[in-house]
Amino acid sequence: MSRKTQPPILSTTYSDLKPLREALQLRAAGVVSPSNTLLDRKCALRIMSAEPTPTAVPELFVARQPIFFADRKLAAYELLFRASAANVFPAGVDPDKASIDIIAHAIGVFGLDSLVGPHLNAYINVTRRVMMEALYACLPQGRFILELLENLSPDEELLAACVAAKQAGYGLALDDFADQPALAGFIPHVDVIKVDFRLAKPETRQRIAERFAGTGMRLLAEKVETEAELKEASELGYTHFQGYFFCKPEMVRRQDVPVSKLVYLQFLSELNRPSLDFARMERVIKQDVALSLKLLRYLKSAAFGWRSDITSIKHALGLLGERPFRRWASVLAMAVLASDRPAELLALSLARARFCEMLAPEIGLSHRALDLFLVGLFSLMDAVVQRPLPELLSEVALSGDLIEALTPGGKVNRMRQALDLVVAYERAQWSEVDKACLQLGAAPAALGKIYNDAVAWASEAATAGA
Repeated sequence: MSRKTQPPILSTTYSDLKPLREALQLRAAGVVSPSNTLLDRKCALRIMSAEPTPTAVPELFVARQPIFFADRKLAAYELLFRASAANVFPAGVDPDKASIDIIAHAIGVFGLDSLVGPHLNAYINVTRRVMMEALYACLPQGRFILELLENLSPDEELLAACVAAKQAGYGLALDDFADQPALAGFIPHVDVIKVDFRLAKPETRQRIAERFAGTGMRLLAEKVETEAELKEASELGYTHFQGYFFCKPEMVRRQDVPVSKLVYLQFLSELNRPSLDFARMERVIKQDVALSLKLLRYLKSAAFGWRSDITSIKHALGLLGERPFRRWASVLAMAVLASDRPAELLALSLARARFCEMLAPEIGLSHRALDLFLVGLFSLMDAVVQRPLPELLSEVALSGDLIEALTPGGKVNRMRQALDLVVAYERAQWSEVDKACLQLGAAPAALGKIYNDAVAWASEAATAGA
């Protein structure tokens, strides 16, 4: 069996970032004018084109949260960073300088495209010093929206810095806006206003929407957790939406689930029996002629790189081996089941599955890697199929401890703890990440690279299954 070697994910060591750090130090010392970005551009280009270095990635947490248009298509990601397990800056370290160091290292180590893709923009939080000294200038123009935190004051100097950032090609957003008079000075300079739907009262949300209706201002509803909140925000005039509403199912009646989806659920059930029964699988596949064609097409895709053609499912099983076959066939089934849901739901499901799988050796569960993959994959199945998860689990042949791990309020086992760790990391709940690492005996330093690799793998797998 011959497989193509996958290209490595862009990574860079701290030593590769030396020119960027020097440029930032020169700028902070006033040697480099904020308007002169040539040195920074050269440093940024060096980072983006650096050859991958087989060196351990420093302990650096980077998570992304999706931002959607009203039609649930992906608009951008917000990047959230943390530089150490302490989740605080060491004593004596300037938090502003530390903040831009985190950003520079994150982009240099992981690569912007691997975090958000080649076409989407990224939102990042910035402090007063980052704005005043143009420390953001190490980041690619046209790809970043700088979020002004709500604790900033729009004095003359900071407003001038906002103008400079806009002229340099960066977007500006005002974070956690609740119609505070103290923030009014920022309004003429920002492109996006973010409103926290967990904190802002309904009347405040409406007043903001009415104030900016027809002005061209992009209103972003943040922490939108349900479809009802998404509908409310959209009807008010908000155009962008951030939160995990797409992970929550709009429950439908059992008889309303399309027959084609039921076929794929049956297929998943057969895939996860203790031993594969090809006669039973064949009967399920015959209910949907397209299923076998999709499976074979998927297994022939560039994601595998076979040198010979795949002629049958049995042939693929022989080449892959039973456990990898189960995994890839499960990915295909999930891709089809999620085809009418927001694309980010499939991406998150696959990234979560891969993250769980890659976490296995870190927590002493190497022998359960496939099971952890399935726990991650099935954890969002209720949102994919639009039915309660316990009801779905009763129809899919998972082992008892997997069902326990996936059942809300069920018995807590190590696979459940692993899933909790992955979900906490996704949502940048760093204190919960620390707690889960302690419970599982996982090394926090390994998580950043695992997350990045999982996101890259999920993107490739989703494309192959499309």
